[in-house]
Amino acid sequence: MAAPTSIDWKAIVADPRFQTLHSRKTTFLWGLMVFSVAYYFLLPIGAAYFTDLFKIKVWGPVNVGILFALSEFVVAWGIAFIYSRRAAQFDAMADEINRDAARIGA
Repeated sequence: MAAPTSIDWKAIVADPRFQTLHSRKTTFLWGLMVFSVAYYFLLPIGAAYFTDLFKIKVWGPVNVGILFALSEFVVAWGIAFIYSRRAAQFDAMADEINRDAARIGA
């Protein structure tokens, strides 16, 4: 069994590919988080301050408020789908760095 080699993690962090991966992933995740939190809080804000808008009947007992509340499920699934698609790109970038980690951090 081969002895584990020590890896210079500072060298890997300094690698431009790692910096690019970290920057893109951080930007993407912050954007996704800001959007999802803002969309989530639109429901209680709308229900509290825009009651006339939320009371508008759309079909039978269904009003805009109920449709907006249900849309949060659709948005959550959409965010999950978008994240999974983008995560595959990040994983490919990370795999490339991982393949070269022993060479980079040697």
